[in-house]
Amino acid sequence: MADPMKRVLSACLLVFAMSAASAQQAPRPICAEDPGFGDFDFWVGEWDVYSNDEKRQHQGTNSITKHYHDCLIQESWKGDQGGDGFSINYYNPVEKQWRQVWVANGYSIDYTGGLNDDGAMELTGQIYSYRRNSSTDFRGIWTPQDDGTVIQHFDLFDKEAKEWKVWFEGLYVRKTDSAG
Repeated sequence: MADPMKRVLSACLLVFAMSAASAQQAPRPICAEDPGFGDFDFWVGEWDVYSNDEKRQHQGTNSITKHYHDCLIQESWKGDQGGDGFSINYYNPVEKQWRQVWVANGYSIDYTGGLNDDGAMELTGQIYSYRRNSSTDFRGIWTPQDDGTVIQHFDLFDKEAKEWKVWFEGLYVRKTDSAG
């Protein structure tokens, strides 16, 4: 009787040891290991967005969330004038750069880049106008501020003037910090 009990106990210990070894061998998600995946974390949150001028007019709300083991940042914009849009943002550790693909009614943006020397996220690429069947060079810069706000600045490249021109500039204020 003792011999079968030893076999059962040995089998249980073997199963436990295999389970423990398996749990130890499970790799951490790559997005938790590579610091590049955290470069855009300052933008994650629930935001009220205002014009970044003396008027400080409310422009809309933006929800920025992380998904898939923190490998993807999702944006969901709701504008006060009825416009909305959606983006996915991800870090490519092979190319060491971020990419955002934005889609809204009538246009999309596809651009890449990373943190600049000032610690702001800077992406450049193209904005595509579906109605005009055209594209234009586009740049977005997200700059974290010491008070926790973020300034989002978008530029279009004017081909005739051969210079960048402001398309939009907004001040992101976390909803918990917003008035009202």
